[in-house]
Amino acid sequence: MISTFEGKTWKFGDNIDTDVIIPGRYLRTFNMDDLAAHVMEGVSSDFANKVQKGDIIVADWNFGCGSSREQAPVALKHAGVSAIIAKSFARIFYRNAINIGLPVIVADIQAQEGDQIQIDLENGVIKNLTTDKTFKIEPFKKFMLEILQDGGLVDHYLKEQSASGE
Repeated sequence: MISTFEGKTWKFGDNIDTDVIIPGRYLRTFNMDDLAAHVMEGVSSDFANKVQKGDIIVADWNFGCGSSREQAPVALKHAGVSAIIAKSFARIFYRNAINIGLPVIVADIQAQEGDQIQIDLENGVIKNLTTDKTFKIEPFKKFMLEILQDGGLVDHYLKEQSASGE
């Protein structure tokens, strides 16, 4: 089971809302590449061009606030973000992220933009490999790890249904 992630950090502050994550003018498309090309445009004009597969967002309070648009976590995941760590999340964003298989971790860690971070969800450990600091988090429950491993809630449900023969 994949429960460990490692990547370069991108730092963001408080109240990063879904309009900043994916501006409303781009919501007319269902093309994931188009959404990913504009992700975080409202707060970092070069994010979409520089983010790499496996990168990790580290933010402050209330990440994902605003509307309930599912495109926000979808665009982040499609752009290559492997996980988001924040001091707190808007509940609907948190739920939407888990539903699509994007790990979101409530934690207050010390990291600068560009630091290398390693996250172990099963054992509840985040390591800043750049500064050699370790942070304890609540380990993810087995069922949450299974949802993330399966790529999100719908895929997890379909897998469970297939396994039970229904």
